[in-house]
Amino acid sequence: MKSEHIYLRPLLVSDAAIYKKSMDDKEIMLMTGTKAQYSIEQIETHIKAIINDETREDYAICLNETKEMIGELSILSIDQDNKSAGFRIALNNQKVIGKGFGSEATKLVIQHVFEELKLNRLQLEVFSHNPRGIRAYEKCGFVKEGVLREALFYDGTYSDEIIMSIIRKDYKK
Repeated sequence: MKSEHIYLRPLLVSDAAIYKKSMDDKEIMLMTGTKAQYSIEQIETHIKAIINDETREDYAICLNETKEMIGELSILSIDQDNKSAGFRIALNNQKVIGKGFGSEATKLVIQHVFEELKLNRLQLEVFSHNPRGIRAYEKCGFVKEGVLREALFYDGTYSDEIIMSIIRKDYKK
C-alpha cells in the first residue's frame, strides 16, 4: 500500500530494533499507554508470533523517499463473521509526528479494510491525553462512540479511553 509520502509493508523480524526504539520513547509510551519495557528478543518473538496470525495484519510505515521505517500499525481482531476489525498505530520518533504521515497511513488502512478486506467496521481506542491523535482520527472519518472513564492510570494521572470507529457507510460519503 502506498500514498504520496509513505508506504506500508509487512512488519519483519528485522524491524525489532526500530520497533524497540519507539517502545522506549517516553512520549510515545504515554500516547500508547505502554508501561512495560521489552527486549529486542521479546519483540522478535512477538513479531514471529503475529506474522502468521490470520486475525491480524501488521505493517511497517516507511517513507517513500528514504525507505526509513517511521512507525508501525496493526489491523487487529479481524472478524469476517461480523465484518469488523480493530486498529492501532504508532510512529516511532518525535521527528515524524505532526507531519501527516500517521494520517496518510490511517487512510491507506481504511481504504484497505473497506475495499480489500470487505469489512464494515474499523475500531480504535485512543487516550484523552492524546488530542492530536483524536483530531487526526476524526479527520480520517472516525467517530467517537464512547468513553471508558479514567481507564488508564499513567504517571500519577488518570486518562479516559475513547472508543472511535469508522463504518462502511461513513467511508463511502
